[in-house]
Amino acid sequence: MNALTSLDVVLYLYWALLLLVTMASLILAILAFRLGKQPIAVASAGALGVALLLAALPLGEAPVVFGVVIGLAALALAVIGGGPVAVLALQLATKNSVAPGSHGGILVGTESADDAATVGTTAPAAAVHEVLRGGLTIGILERLAVAGAILAGFPEALAVVVAIKGVGRFTELASSEARERFIIGTFASLIWACACAILVSLAQS
Repeated sequence: MNALTSLDVVLYLYWALLLLVTMASLILAILAFRLGKQPIAVASAGALGVALLLAALPLGEAPVVFGVVIGLAALALAVIGGGPVAVLALQLATKNSVAPGSHGGILVGTESADDAATVGTTAPAAAVHEVLRGGLTIGILERLAVAGAILAGFPEALAVVVAIKGVGRFTELASSEARERFIIGTFASLIWACACAILVSLAQS
């Protein structure tokens, strides 16, 4: 058996470093998911960015073991990490001005108060209802489908995922708050899932 050369050692250290950074991003994402802390979500996103930069280095294809583990870690990162990042994007965009609902959606008012004011009558208290319920579960399935489609070499499936989500949410997008949350959350979730899938593609190329 030939002894490992210094170049082989450097390459193995490189792949080990890439794996550690990816795992660090995954662990931070899990903590952000459980604790709901913005700084942890930012740290997870930063670690993913570092992993992408490392994977982009032209050092060849990863060994099988590293490739498999990095692929599984990145897929888990796509599913778990996208939630805290989407929430972070929404909080930054809305400045926490959109009230959360008890089922994972947002609370919006009806148009009854505005209609009453238009006809000159006394405006009743605005009725509030929850829209975009189940966003956490939908986001997990969405990112799993997106990352899986890209890794399977079928990126066209992204259009199908977005279309299904848009059709399913169409009746809930009457209010500006709902539209804003839907667009921002969807883009943040899709971008995160695509970034994780790109990480795997770079590591295996």
